[in-house]
Amino acid sequence: MPGTTSEPRGQTPSAELTWLRGAAPGLLQNGGVAPGEIDKYLAGLEEPKRSTLQELRRTILAIVPDAEQCISYGMPAFRLEGGVIAGFAAFKNHLSYLPHSGSVLGELRDDLAGYRGTPGSLHFAIDQPLPKALVRRLIAVRLKEVRGARDLRDAQAPRGVEDQRSHSQRRTRRR
Repeated sequence: MPGTTSEPRGQTPSAELTWLRGAAPGLLQNGGVAPGEIDKYLAGLEEPKRSTLQELRRTILAIVPDAEQCISYGMPAFRLEGGVIAGFAAFKNHLSYLPHSGSVLGELRDDLAGYRGTPGSLHFAIDQPLPKALVRRLIAVRLKEVRGARDLRDAQAPRGVEDQRSHSQRRTRRR
């Protein structure tokens, strides 16, 4: 559906993406899905989009074999260590690699010379898969972000029950 937040402005999603939104609204959430759902997404695409994205999927899984396949914002994605680290989508005139971060592509600006896109999506030709080395760098930068965010959350997490009790006791004594 043009104009929704899940697609770049001015872009028309592929017929399969439209099907996914209409026929399976539950898949718009970030939950894990059976790989068959992503197979269905790919099966609905015409060639060469299908084979190009199948190759990207194989590349991502070769780099991060433990990644959970999921649907995020209505598009195939891969989750690892609590964060969505990669995704892809087909559009009328291009394919998109989605790092699920607004800073990954900026960090790899020099590596992305010659590609078009937005801060959150890397556009590439429907018949030219992304180089494996580039996908590896994209995933490495995103994983670094996910791990950094996790480490920050862990550092800010409440301490054990004993620490909480001593904090409460200190607060009570001050009153």
